Amino acid sequence: MCFFNGETMQAAYEEESMAGEIKRIVHESPALTGALAGISIRSADTGELVYEHDADIRMRPASNMKLLTAAAALETLGEEHVFQTELYIKGIQVANVLQGDVYLKGKGDPTLLEKDFDGLAKVLKQHRIHYVHGDLIGDDTWYDDERHSPDLIRSDEQEYYGAAVSALTAAPDEEYDTGTVLLEISPGKRAGKKATVTMQPETDYVTVVNEAITVAPDRKQKIKVERDHERNVLTVTGTMPEHGLPTKEYMAVIDPTKYALRLFEQSMERQGIKVLGTTKQEKTPAQARKIASHDSMTLSQLLVPFMKLSNNTHAEVLVKEMGKAAKGEGSWENGLKIAESKLELMGMDTQSTMMRDGSGISQVNLISANELTKLLYSVREKTWFPSYLNALPVAGVKEKMIGGTLRNRMEKTAAVGNVRAKTGTISATSTLSGYVTTKSGEGIIFSILLNNFVEEKGIRDIQDKIVVWLAEQEDLLERER
Repeated sequence: MCFFNGETMQAAYEEESMAGEIKRIVHESPALTGALAGISIRSADTGELVYEHDADIRMRPASNMKLLTAAAALETLGEEHVFQTELYIKGIQVANVLQGDVYLKGKGDPTLLEKDFDGLAKVLKQHRIHYVHGDLIGDDTWYDDERHSPDLIRSDEQEYYGAAVSALTAAPDEEYDTGTVLLEISPGKRAGKKATVTMQPETDYVTVVNEAITVAPDRKQKIKVERDHERNVLTVTGTMPEHGLPTKEYMAVIDPTKYALRLFEQSMERQGIKVLGTTKQEKTPAQARKIASHDSMTLSQLLVPFMKLSNNTHAEVLVKEMGKAAKGEGSWENGLKIAESKLELMGMDTQSTMMRDGSGISQVNLISANELTKLLYSVREKTWFPSYLNALPVAGVKEKMIGGTLRNRMEKTAAVGNVRAKTGTISATSTLSGYVTTKSGEGIIFSILLNNFVEEKGIRDIQDKIVVWLAEQEDLLERER
């Protein structure tokens, strides 16, 4: 085992060893001056720890926390787990009038799209219901009513990565940023005119105030979107140059349950179905009759957008779903307890970690690099490991649902198509943990946690250089023994 403490190593050995190479890479970057670096490297075949530097020091993992959440969810829920959305009616139907209420019951599906609401509305039409002489009711009681994880800061609540969590919610497109709408901002007809703003899905649940201006082609594009803290009002400001490329912004909505319910009501309207009462939120009564159900993709399929695109809301939904499945209540408290118990059975020392959410957005989450590589070794023995591995971003592969957050990293190196790893970024934190195969076919597990830096420039380069170096080696493990 090599320890990164250059004072006690012979200079000649340092130049040839993994310790010497990593020391060189780290010291080349002034970005880590005064910062923390936790680095752990293991054999993927034996689990042997072959290199560590401050690898037992607890650090903020950022989205590397999703490695824990995904493993615990697969172990708790299973690869074939699906989230259901159910449609109920209560009352008496006379001709084409339902004398009663319609209930839309969510069970946590983070992948519901507008077309899925359309499909459920068509079932009502097939039942020849044209009028609902009662209310349209959304039921989100599958989970508790806490919408944001404990440490989320208020300014992040408008951002797609801080979207509110509900058992009944909706996503704008097939990247499945649930609880958000997607704005596309493009140039207007000519300079001096307003930019063009479109919203997906189109809904009056959200109001867009467009103050963005089209400017001359040589001007810079500078677009900003902000949401009112108390209302679903999105204000678009800034400049969009003529002939400039459109830009997209996902923005979180207030109360995703009401958002989903309004989208369903709009689907009903497109089917010619009118609700004569009001829309509200209540628990579905036992005497209501289920007439339709929509299943999400399986958990193994959901892991792809979750891990590839580092979707925070998916992580928090999975935490609540674990709590619901194992303890009967979908809450962060219950879900995190279940996750920790499953991770402990996988060999992690959960007493040495701090798990405050499922996504890693909390600055209070803490884990060491050695614990991460320990987990990544342990999960290789699980039957669900192929799904887990498939969900990790792949370095240098441009297709978004393959390369994910690594699609533009380590390009034109031995890491392309080879490295599968989870990225992580929050303030003063950058992390990368996963798997790489050396030139001679040795499997390597690595975790690189960088914390408390002031300057971000060059931070990811440190991680990439270390991993690329690993990919280029022959007989690395034999040399290090």
